[in-house]
Amino acid sequence: MAAVLPTKGNLMATKRSRSLARTGYELMDRKRNILIREMMSLMDTAKSVQDQIDTVFTEAYASLQVANIKLGLVDRISEAVELDDSVELQYRSVMGVELPHIPDRASDVKPEYGFAYTSSELDECYLKFHKVKDLTRQLAEVETSIYRLATAIKKTQKRANALQNIVIPSFDSTIRFITEALEEKEREEFVRLKVIKQFQNKKKVQAG
Repeated sequence: MAAVLPTKGNLMATKRSRSLARTGYELMDRKRNILIREMMSLMDTAKSVQDQIDTVFTEAYASLQVANIKLGLVDRISEAVELDDSVELQYRSVMGVELPHIPDRASDVKPEYGFAYTSSELDECYLKFHKVKDLTRQLAEVETSIYRLATAIKKTQKRANALQNIVIPSFDSTIRFITEALEEKEREEFVRLKVIKQFQNKKKVQAG
């Protein structure tokens, strides 16, 4: 503050900077609130998907046990299932935060093995694990989005706090310093002019 010259130009410049800082804080606060709402919504979704995964996983392994008992180990049959490379990663932006989006590109569900030496229990197992795969895709998208949002919220909160608690008060302090200095200078100038006027009037009286 001591390095700032108490001039009207600096006072106007500091007031403009304070106004920008306040606008920046309002934007940061708005961004933080929007990100928090988005994260809370995704947290509800994540809980729902996780509950579904827990249920379907349990059912899928139960179906697998039944299929193993009826058919013997089904690992050879599973070799007929082709590798799924349909996953495609995209992004969507929420207040400048890039969130992952994994669209469902899977084709219609149909067993990729023959039916001659299999059973309906294996079909049910296949469908259950296919559902687990789809739910896992959804959960990966949601949990990664939550992590990115939480990181962005933390950064936004930090910047908003810095503006509110450090930057804006610093500008306020500088404005007070300059204003008080200018007012003091105006008072001194008024006194100086008053003394000069009194001196001039005194000289006129003496000359008269």
